[in-house]
Amino acid sequence: MEKVYKLLKSAGGANIAVGVLLIVVGITLGVINIVSGASLLHNRRNILF
Repeated sequence: MEKVYKLLKSAGGANIAVGVLLIVVGITLGVINIVSGASLLHNRRNILF
């Protein structure tokens, strides 16, 4: 029974680490997306279709 608890503890820690990493990556990509969109809006007169 002790082995099961140790296994679950390490799996839980890994899941928390992956979750935090995904949150950080999501926020970073969101900020980059907003900055890119603001740059396009700022230079919209120079864009030709």
